[in-house]
Amino acid sequence: MELLPEGCIANAISFTTPRDACRLSSVSAIFKLAAESDAVWESFLPPDYSTLLSSSSSSSSLRSSSKKELYFSLCHNPILIDEGKKQSFSLDKQSGKKCYMISARDLLIIWGDTPTYWSWTSIPEARFPEVAELICVCWLEIRGKINTRSLSPGTLYTAYLVYKLTAGSFGFEYQPVVVSVGLVSGESQTRTVYLEEERGLRQGHHGLLNRSSSQASTPKENDGYFPKERKDEWLEIELGDFFNKEDEDGELEMSVLELACGHWKCGLVIQGIEIRPKLGK
Repeated sequence: MELLPEGCIANAISFTTPRDACRLSSVSAIFKLAAESDAVWESFLPPDYSTLLSSSSSSSSLRSSSKKELYFSLCHNPILIDEGKKQSFSLDKQSGKKCYMISARDLLIIWGDTPTYWSWTSIPEARFPEVAELICVCWLEIRGKINTRSLSPGTLYTAYLVYKLTAGSFGFEYQPVVVSVGLVSGESQTRTVYLEEERGLRQGHHGLLNRSSSQASTPKENDGYFPKERKDEWLEIELGDFFNKEDEDGELEMSVLELACGHWKCGLVIQGIEIRPKLGK
């Protein structure tokens, strides 16, 4: 193999995965040169990466980087599109598939522009310039959309609401919300989840989880009914999955609804809705 030209080895490596390329770089000196070449790592970047970089003012320092440096920077440091008013873009480290987070400002939040019900504020730990904080509502309706052409084709995605609860939040301790993911004007995957952390439910309202059905089982910690804490210390709750077909062309809509009970709710801080490849897929 080492008798082959570096370009030939690089071409072969480009048909593998980013993880494989990193492993192959330790085989020999010529494999290292080939595996770290721009030709290999550009093949792992999405075809429209240049367009995405040009739409972000935060990416100017990346344009002189090697393609490998660019790849890993996009994995670890999402770039803001349109100055963070709409979305952030990043790559899944394992696969190189596209990941997006739709900012709170680009979501449809019912009563979101009414200061009595929602406020817009800046916090240092947020990815975007502004987040939405729920003052008090009894009608919770949050929707987000993204064109399927923006996503990587042939990929199973999962959508997540990324949020926090303030110390004085209430109304989410035992009241579930209905979440859904699906194409606009098409079928949606719908389920019920809880935005309050599980320990609060267990300690204060464990008897209410099964009120809707005497035979319903209590949700488990890892079945997606409760939020998980992210590395960035925000919470995320799974909204559902969507397989983006090779030729898919439409709008993917995600929603978070609590319209039925009429109870007042407050203290929900929305950063956005994230869409990323499903773990292990």
